[in-house]
Formats: sequence, C-alpha cells, structure tokens
Amino acid sequence: MNIKNEKRKIKEVDGKQYIFDYLRKKYIFLSPEEIVRQNFLDYLIEEKKYSKNLIKLESGIVYNSLNKRSDILVYDNKGVAFLLVECKATTVAITQNTIEQASRYNLIIKAPYLCVTNGIKTFCFNINFENNKIQQINEIPLIN
Repeated sequence: MNIKNEKRKIKEVDGKQYIFDYLRKKYIFLSPEEIVRQNFLDYLIEEKKYSKNLIKLESGIVYNSLNKRSDILVYDNKGVAFLLVECKATTVAITQNTIEQASRYNLIIKAPYLCVTNGIKTFCFNINFENNKIQQINEIPLIN
C-alpha cells in the first residue's frame, strides 16, 4: 500500500522512507501504520472536508495509569472531541479486540464517533454515552 496523495513529500534517509506530516510539521518514519494514518488523514481532509485545525494526531491519554496515544482525534467546531480514529497496518486484521482497544481509549476521550481502520476495512460507530449504546454506522460522519 502506498501514499495515495501524490503531492505528499517523501524523503529517504539511510534507506528508510519518511513522510512530511503537514499537521505535525515534521517528517515521520513511514511505517505500515503511518501509511494508513496519513492516507486516512488525507481522506478526512480532502474527501470529508474536515478542517486541519480540528485534527490532532497521536494525542496522549492516560488509561489505567498507562500512557497511551490515540492515532487521530477530530474535534467539532466547538472544540469538543467528535471522532476518534484508531489506525492499524494493512496486515493487522480489525478484530473485536482492536475495536475494544479503541473503545477503551474513547472511554476517556468520550467522542460520539469511533472509527477503526487498517486502510482496507474501516468500521465506524456512533456512541451514546448517556444510555451506553453503540451503533455501527456505514459512513464517516460530517462535522456539524
């Protein structure tokens, strides 16, 4: 799997590829998971028209006294967590365990939408924290 956006800057250092992440404003090692993250990021910005200003990458969270990082966190126009995205490499199957991992992170973040992707399969959920209901949805939501 390659980076789909041909305009993205990629450089090679010591035989390893790095991509310029325009949100973090630095070159990032192009691991298989990073390829998925950058492609999904381009999808959110180019296709879904999410503002770059509302997206945070690899934000730190504390879960059970452990420091963890969420892959992509999107805020709504009021600055409230809206969509949490967990990215996996294309070789990693999206299983119940993967979805549960992202759900545990979201217990802290409390975004009403949760998405898990490996770049091949993407699952998105609407979460209602008031009545503890989770519903799988067929489309990435638009920001209100």
